[in-house]
Amino acid sequence: MEKAQVNDSELISSYIRGSEKAFEKLVHRHKSKVYTTIYLIVKDQYIAEDLMQDAFIKAVDTIKSGRYNEEGKFLPWIIRIAHNLAIDYFRRDKRYPNVVFEDGSNVFNTLEFAEDSVEAVQIRRETHEHLRELIQRLPEQQRQVLIMRHYEEMSFQEIADATGVSINTALGRMRYALINLRKQLSKRPTSYDKNVYPR
Repeated sequence: MEKAQVNDSELISSYIRGSEKAFEKLVHRHKSKVYTTIYLIVKDQYIAEDLMQDAFIKAVDTIKSGRYNEEGKFLPWIIRIAHNLAIDYFRRDKRYPNVVFEDGSNVFNTLEFAEDSVEAVQIRRETHEHLRELIQRLPEQQRQVLIMRHYEEMSFQEIADATGVSINTALGRMRYALINLRKQLSKRPTSYDKNVYPR
């Protein structure tokens, strides 16, 4: 069979029957997209390469254990695995994006113009830390969409494809994530500018 004529589903079937080369073809075919998905999040070539290998290892484990049932949709499935591994790394590393609300305001807008006094630096650091905590508390689906949109700068169509939902669902999750973040931020007695976070 010619490589170009063999679809992913056939390659997986061949791999299940014992053909290691079949999985090598899958890796060769999709590694670039898997790597890019991860790199967009972690912004580090070596970490992205490690996590890409982890993603394919996880895929192997799932296929060999008989739990793979994506019905021929290997690419979206491996992309989801890669994305989740990158987000897990991202969460452990405690680096989160600057979040922009629906009105265009940014969590850090009020801090950008402050002099870098000890107090301003402290406020900025506390704001970053508090935002990371709040993002971690969001429901998984809301957190995932928010990070994909604001950190990876993915379109809602790309988010919908990567997470296997409709665009409307992706938009809804994003909206609720921002509502929840704003609600949590407004509860905190802080140095936040009330004009940026009106109740």
